[in-house]
Amino acid sequence: MKDVKIESTFTVFESSKELPKEVASLMKSASEARLKAYAPYSKFLVGAAILLDNGEVVTGNNQENASYPSGLCAERTAIYYAGSQYPNAKIKVMALTAGSQKQPTKTPIPPCGACRQAIAEYEVKQDFPIEIYFMGESGKVVKSDSLANLLPLGFDRSFL
Repeated sequence: MKDVKIESTFTVFESSKELPKEVASLMKSASEARLKAYAPYSKFLVGAAILLDNGEVVTGNNQENASYPSGLCAERTAIYYAGSQYPNAKIKVMALTAGSQKQPTKTPIPPCGACRQAIAEYEVKQDFPIEIYFMGESGKVVKSDSLANLLPLGFDRSFL
């Protein structure tokens, strides 16, 4: 038996003002999408913006439902729309922002497990890493160079 150490590395920006111009614009789109979220139950609004290699930007936000499992997160709303409308485009960058209507949200909030799995599917499919930037409503922004960095030992089609 032996122990195996798995590490992930992230870049932390003190605020969105430090982001590269293209990413700052994408984060602004994610923030605008967040404000359109439908979250009457959790009061937790999430926005996502995706930059495709064809230059298109796709946004999404969380859509809740009284039957909780029937809702959909912002990340999956955006990524599935991108996949349906631009099936041959690669996802280059994803920006995420989340905030509560109950209290200020300054801590960077990463994708949930279900969203990580959905993003992983596209990263494996396109054989190209997806940069992911995430933040709360304000404050620090965290960058992961790929979804594989966020989800080590992920499950993908190679196991099927």
